[in-house]
Amino acid sequence: MDSIQLTGIRCYGYTGYLPEEQVLGQWFEVDVTLWLDLSPAGKSDDIEHTLDYRTTISLVQELVKTSKYCLIERLADAIAEGILQQPLVEQVKVKLSKPAAPIPDFGGKITLEITRSH
Repeated sequence: MDSIQLTGIRCYGYTGYLPEEQVLGQWFEVDVTLWLDLSPAGKSDDIEHTLDYRTTISLVQELVKTSKYCLIERLADAIAEGILQQPLVEQVKVKLSKPAAPIPDFGGKITLEITRSH
């Protein structure tokens, strides 16, 4: 199966367990891998035969910016669900990171990864 990877989608959102995270917000980073058949586009050189990744990037940005979930697991699942609604996509992997988690004495980032398919 062929894939398209979109990495480094960085946007500001309001998902988080703590009340201040849903009010003040924070930065998120998203990488997605989309599995689909790219052979028709490879033969035709026609964007109609592939996924227009601008649409996917906009979808991810919109979900991160407008969602107010308690858990990043729910946000990642919503991103996967939205991407799977796009034509041609058979499977998706979403890697979602919180670069500045509000945890005392923790300077790292929290990252989760989910894979979903039809």
